[in-house]
Amino acid sequence: MEEEFKYRAFISYSHADEPWAKWLHKALESYRIPRKLVGRQTPFGPVPGRFAPVFRDRDELATATDLGETLTRALRQSAFQIVICSPKAATSKWVNEEILTYKRLGREHRIFALIVGGEPGASANAATADQESFPDALIYKMGSDGQLTAVRSEPIAADARPGKDSRLAVKLKLLAGMLGVGLDELRRREAHRRQVRMMWLAGASVSGMAITSTLAGLALLARNEAERQRARAETEAETARQTTNFMVNLFAVSDPNEARGNSITAREILDQGSKKIRTELVAQPAIQATLMETMGTVYTSLALYPPAASLLESSLQKRRELYGDDSLEVANSAEKLGGVLTLTAEFDRAESMYRQALALRQKRLGPEHVDIARSEFLLADLLMRRGEYEAADPYFRDALAMRRKLLGSDNVEVAKSLEGLARNLDAEGKYDEALANMRQAVALQRKLHRLPHTDLAEAINNLGLVLDDMGQYRESEMLYREALKMKRFLLGDEHTEIALGLNNLASTLADQRKYDEAEAMYREAIAMQRKLLGGDHPDVAAALNNLAFVLHDKGDAAGALKMMRESLEMYRRSVGPEHPSVARAMGNVAMWLMERGDYRAAEPLLRDALQMRRKLLGDHHTDVAGTLTLLASLLIETGRLEEARSAAAEAYAICLPALGPAHWRTAAASSAEGAALAGLGHPRQARPLLVQGLAALRADAGALPFFVDMASRWMAEFNRKQDAAQESPTLTATSQRSSAH
Repeated sequence: MEEEFKYRAFISYSHADEPWAKWLHKALESYRIPRKLVGRQTPFGPVPGRFAPVFRDRDELATATDLGETLTRALRQSAFQIVICSPKAATSKWVNEEILTYKRLGREHRIFALIVGGEPGASANAATADQESFPDALIYKMGSDGQLTAVRSEPIAADARPGKDSRLAVKLKLLAGMLGVGLDELRRREAHRRQVRMMWLAGASVSGMAITSTLAGLALLARNEAERQRARAETEAETARQTTNFMVNLFAVSDPNEARGNSITAREILDQGSKKIRTELVAQPAIQATLMETMGTVYTSLALYPPAASLLESSLQKRRELYGDDSLEVANSAEKLGGVLTLTAEFDRAESMYRQALALRQKRLGPEHVDIARSEFLLADLLMRRGEYEAADPYFRDALAMRRKLLGSDNVEVAKSLEGLARNLDAEGKYDEALANMRQAVALQRKLHRLPHTDLAEAINNLGLVLDDMGQYRESEMLYREALKMKRFLLGDEHTEIALGLNNLASTLADQRKYDEAEAMYREAIAMQRKLLGGDHPDVAAALNNLAFVLHDKGDAAGALKMMRESLEMYRRSVGPEHPSVARAMGNVAMWLMERGDYRAAEPLLRDALQMRRKLLGDHHTDVAGTLTLLASLLIETGRLEEARSAAAEAYAICLPALGPAHWRTAAASSAEGAALAGLGHPRQARPLLVQGLAALRADAGALPFFVDMASRWMAEFNRKQDAAQESPTLTATSQRSSAH
């Protein structure tokens, strides 16, 4: 960004939209730009380390005596202008004047819009004119005389209205445009996290609490039984206590914090005990339900999820029959079952269990209780895993506040709440706040656990995640290794948490281009996940997807294609035949088939993926545009130019308003449309699309090599044909190298 600019951006807004302006001001200035982007040369200059300062006139002009002069100077010193658009802004004289002033500086291409209300274009109809979002100065282009023309412009806009972009998406879209980088580069960390770390449920939240939470539930069960059935309570409670103590002592080695690395060899005893509980305690259903829950918890701590789920399902059903649907015993069983269902990626059922447990506890225990705090934390964690970050935030914050109030600040549950909140903030892109909370959590865990502990290992791992997302790979790698070493000591060499740690470490190694070591760790993690989670699981499919790209980066195109096909088939089996992950994998396979020239095999994959994405995402989603661009490329290479032009034009129409003209996806669509037009014999229309598309693709480091290579070849072929045409009196339209494949 040019050195003469004092401000990175100038925010123009109506007083009625001040809350949005304050949020945007803080969001932009606090955003930490990925380290690997800093210093990159873009059309707007080198990418800065921070996007600050940002000018917001209500703050900057508090003591100004000459409003007009100060505003003009600030606009002149701002690299970009962001207009917060709403019906109030559309009728604001000052907002309109600020846009005019900035346009007269010759910076019309540096204006971005954030729509927070109303409807863009509503002023074209007198009946809806009062709902117009854009001021006139934004709607119309400026002429060379410094006055608005009657030609409508197409403002580059992010849309924060209900049902549109999330706040995170709004922030990233605006930043990508103003930094001159690809939106996918800023989104990549979130997307990569979803692929590599779909199992982000903190292991300690399920396994670390296994024995202690079981004992707490048993104590609560005994107390409630005493209230309801005084005549029999003492005998049953004593029997349950003795039986539970026996089971806990028998399987104490299953608690990794007690075992200290000893091998666990009790699987046969567990299986035999489970059979006895089902067959020999039929006449004592209360004790049977209690021991089913205990055994289910032990199975969970050993990552033996199918038998755990079976026992916990049975325990829940028996407790419903014994105590009714509104009992705290039912809440305890529902929560335990929700934990296992989360680990097996059955998210809808898990959420239902967690919400039942929370509602029952709030009804029976009142507004504040440690068990309510735990229910809120687990529900928040599940919502975060599903990408519902805004919905998760209040649950994380409520759980943290409640635990601090009830348990004090120096408590392990407070540390876990800090971690959960930090992970959610990290997912939202609020990295500075996330890092502060996560460092506080790790410090507290180190204070509370002088010896290796699963809670401490998880906190260290999660701090590594945040630093990885911030581009601080060396510190992240160091923390990942520390956490993995501690987990191996506590859990042994095979556990879902070990696989998760390997995946995380592999991802940061790949980011540092340490491909051989990353590949080895991905393979170790995949083998472990297959053994523990079964042959078909979305986590395994995601790990295969990630490994495929490492192989492709290493030059093993055949191995990458084979791995991606395996990932695709596993996604189909684990999440169903129609799912965004399935469509994405189909597109990846098709793209790599096209690299090999196998268009016949690629085409049905692309057409099926396109149909699926239209159905699941709607016709105007950028993922739909991505598939259209791939399909257009295939059609060009096979000589079906008219259909190719139509597909590319549709892709371009989707990408331009959503991503802007400089984004590589927009550029790829532009280049494909240009190639189709060239093949159809329209060189004048084709040239600017080909030239601009190739330039933008080469400028965007996030562009996939496939599209850069295609655009380069199309441009070279166009130039050859134009040179030949200058030597010949006639120019005939030919197809684009279809015979070469």
